[in-house]
Amino acid sequence: MCQEKLVQEVVDTFLDNGIRGQPMRDGHNKVYKSFSNVIESKEGRFRETFLGKRVDYSGRSVIVVGPSLSLHRCGLPREIAIELFQTFVIRGLIRQHLAPNIGVAKSKIREKEPIIWEILQEVMRGHLVLLNRAPTLHRLGIHAF
Repeated sequence: MCQEKLVQEVVDTFLDNGIRGQPMRDGHNKVYKSFSNVIESKEGRFRETFLGKRVDYSGRSVIVVGPSLSLHRCGLPREIAIELFQTFVIRGLIRQHLAPNIGVAKSKIREKEPIIWEILQEVMRGHLVLLNRAPTLHRLGIHAF
């Protein structure tokens, strides 16, 4: 009977830690992460991957008129562009032997060396920029350039 109770307690902890009062803790007084915590939380499987991927490559900016832009073009501020395409710029710097490693490439980006903007333009030439004007009620609210 005692073993059955221990097994039941371990299974309950695995499924939902804290359902029986105080949550179980490990030797370092850290609360065990239960199965329900893994799938339900903000970083859980449902919200993170199944309901739509959360993206890190996004930025917010105010939309303004660009008199020098034609109708089929969009302007993107340099600061946002370098943030969005940083990994690609780093790869470009390393491939062109302008930086020996990631650390040096990041420092060149931080210092905004002129070569960065040339590589950024090369990188952006091969990638679409997706603009979303919230609230997106129909497909015309999203445009790609």
